Amino acid sequence: MANSEKINKWRTKVFVWIGLPVIAVAALFFGAFDLVPAWQAKAGDGTPGTFTVVREECGRRNCTWYGDFAATDGGGQRTDVILYDDPDGLAVGDFVPVRDTGARNGVFAAAGGSTWLLMTGFVLAGVIAAVAWVVMVVRTVRRRRALAPVG
Repeated sequence: MANSEKINKWRTKVFVWIGLPVIAVAALFFGAFDLVPAWQAKAGDGTPGTFTVVREECGRRNCTWYGDFAATDGGGQRTDVILYDDPDGLAVGDFVPVRDTGARNGVFAAAGGSTWLLMTGFVLAGVIAAVAWVVMVVRTVRRRRALAPVG
């Protein structure tokens, strides 16, 4: 067996036995908490209010707006939350109409966006990775039992 074949087999084993479970857990963990709130925001549910832009934090590929939420009816407030589905052209001090649907880290712009799609994708990726990993485990166990000498 050539070295490249050995390396490819090793990579496949690492992906199946370590990569798939890690992908499944991470995707389900990060997506599951905000899946329902994202869909509720898409449907226009939640507590209407205003998001006041306080600061922007940028990473390599994108920027995130943080600020304070105040419910329109004066009932609820949240500080230092993320604005999901942020509109273009924001600046510190701006006000944005939003909906608070209970997402753990933020509120959703009332104008809408694609966060619901992203969260759905995360959860689906996690489910697919989990199912694929379980299938691989079951196949491996069956194969080993079939090859094991009978008593």
